[in-house]
Amino acid sequence: MTNYTGIQGQNILIVSSDPSDPTEGQIWYNSTSNLLKGYANIVTNAWASGGALNTAVRQNAGTGTQTAALSFGGALTAIIGQTELYNGTSWTTNPTGLNTARVNPRGTGTQTAALGFGGYNPPAAQTATELWNGSTWTSNPTGLNTAKSSVGGSGTQTATLAFGGSNPGGVLSQTESWNGSSWTSLPQTMNTARTSLGAAGTQTSALAFGGETGALTTATESWNGSSWTTVNSMSLARSALGDAGTQTAALGFAGYKGGPPPVNSGATELWKGTSWTTNPNSMSTIRHNFGSAGTQTAALGFGGNAGNPGTTATEEWTGAALAVRTITTS
Repeated sequence: MTNYTGIQGQNILIVSSDPSDPTEGQIWYNSTSNLLKGYANIVTNAWASGGALNTAVRQNAGTGTQTAALSFGGALTAIIGQTELYNGTSWTTNPTGLNTARVNPRGTGTQTAALGFGGYNPPAAQTATELWNGSTWTSNPTGLNTAKSSVGGSGTQTATLAFGGSNPGGVLSQTESWNGSSWTSLPQTMNTARTSLGAAGTQTSALAFGGETGALTTATESWNGSSWTTVNSMSLARSALGDAGTQTAALGFAGYKGGPPPVNSGATELWKGTSWTTNPNSMSTIRHNFGSAGTQTAALGFGGNAGNPGTTATEEWTGAALAVRTITTS
């Protein structure tokens, strides 16, 4: 007969309502619903190869969704304004590109109504702002108030927030707001000035994470429409990373984690509104300075510097957000 004497487990917490801020893997018994519950994903999040870009590129921008994405700008042997559209399976090169070719611009909005702003075309950072209608880019008469590259951005074609970035004057903490026709410099600045940062959310509910201050940072900040608040940091300091999602459900992935020589990361982290969780699954093509799009549960990463001048590699992230799950024994 098997002897189980001395085997001990952990006590399961008994509560009358589900915890407001559970941690991944936590289990409890809800005495009100008489259910055993836990906080976890119901599927294994994973990266898979998608359709390759038509042109290998790095320092490109992206926006849209996993099945309707937009890639524009960047460089290979020269700075380009090329625009490509993704339908969930393959990329199509648009006949016309940006009016101002540049590297490291920022994109917000959708595949059919996007905003492209900032970036760099030697010898200067750019103020240029362009609107995309699904087939062509139109230069806006007024650009950003401060020329900047590698800026964070969140929102739509008619309501976007731009924050951080850099220009020859240094790393920036500035915040600008776009109303569909012009930019307004806001008095509220970021707590941590940084460039090449990750961003998610909307104009009034944004998240900024990672980037470079002069050194790589894990700093994360939340924007409520009127001020920035420093919140829990990322696990891995990195810059030029991919980003997707919202202020309460964001995804940060890959990026530059040090050097010289440059060392890239494929690491994936999920933000659940209060803290970051590292997922064991990394991107297959480890890269930095690439385009990204989508949500926390359906993201896309494409192009970038992967230890060569540029790549066509596209990867799709599929998963489920962390949530409260009922645990059954049958």
